[in-house]
Amino acid sequence: MNILVIGGAGFIGSHTADALIVRGHQVRVLDSLERPVHQDGWPAYLDPAVDLRRASITDREALRSALEGIDAVYNFAAYQDYMTDFSRFFAVNAAGTALLYETIIGERLPVRRVIVASSQAVFGEGLYQCHKHGKRLPEPRTREQLERGDWSVACPTCSMPMGLLAIDERYAKPQSCYGLSKRAQEEIALALGRQYGIPSVALRYSIVQGPRQSLRNAYSGALRSFTMRALCGEPPVLFEDGGQLRDYVSVHDVVRANLLVLEDERADYQAFNVGGDRRVSVRELATMVLAAANVSREPEIPGLYRVGDSRHIVSDVSKLRALGWTPAVAQEEIVREYVEWAAGQPGVRDAFADARRRMTAAGVLRPLCTEAA
Repeated sequence: MNILVIGGAGFIGSHTADALIVRGHQVRVLDSLERPVHQDGWPAYLDPAVDLRRASITDREALRSALEGIDAVYNFAAYQDYMTDFSRFFAVNAAGTALLYETIIGERLPVRRVIVASSQAVFGEGLYQCHKHGKRLPEPRTREQLERGDWSVACPTCSMPMGLLAIDERYAKPQSCYGLSKRAQEEIALALGRQYGIPSVALRYSIVQGPRQSLRNAYSGALRSFTMRALCGEPPVLFEDGGQLRDYVSVHDVVRANLLVLEDERADYQAFNVGGDRRVSVRELATMVLAAANVSREPEIPGLYRVGDSRHIVSDVSKLRALGWTPAVAQEEIVREYVEWAAGQPGVRDAFADARRRMTAAGVLRPLCTEAA
């Protein structure tokens, strides 16, 4: 097959492109090479066999040209950040996907499959169980609650603390602008795909980790931040109390899921969770990073919280498992591989102070209210 990978110079996209080439497919990549992720043009890790096109998914003519002769499309193009430039999330993530379908349909292109990269962010605060009132999709924790260091998630009916449940694809209640744009993206893909007979799949990735994950992108997450600190001999900095539960998945497991839904018609017109099928606290992740980097320090907890963060989020992967997929890479192996890869990259530096100033200035990162405490 001739396959277009939009955002194929990035983390998940490049690993997927590699796997497609191994399978014998012809791969074309469309990527805007946005900073800060891409500093020096096309990355050296891209296979020489890839047909490279530099442009944004929002560039109508470049997109039309890139789609010529294409049988299937992966759309990994995404704007990710913690900042407040809300319109850009929708311009790239939602409108870009709409333009993809508009071009395929308007030009009557013979594209036989579209796979879009959605996100666990569509779940918002996740799914919880109240012992009195059953399953609940809670609202975000209030600023007043967070300022006094109360990290719990309470039942909206009785205000009692609730227990976390793994969340499946039936649910969606995005809270962040990124999550809202990703929810819109998958709705666009699945609805237009079904309406116009273009088999489409949305993959709701949990927190994906592995080599090639940008060392410069703040949205790359805790593993990047903790690793950069550890490699500079500094302790990881944890927000809230470090007890947040997360669902991390290896990029290698994600690539296997990407290939599966390309080839399996049972996936058509559906969304699937792609996660690690485990619960790992942020503090546990920090401890793994310190061990992998051979750094004898303890994580720091300076009394900060990030606006819009979920307390806990864990995905139920039963639906994708029923198609024959299962996560295979252990969490410790994910961390070890990433730390070893990052240690070999040029220009490793601790950027936490800069990120902290930027997020604080934007009102995204906030301290506890010491008077209330």
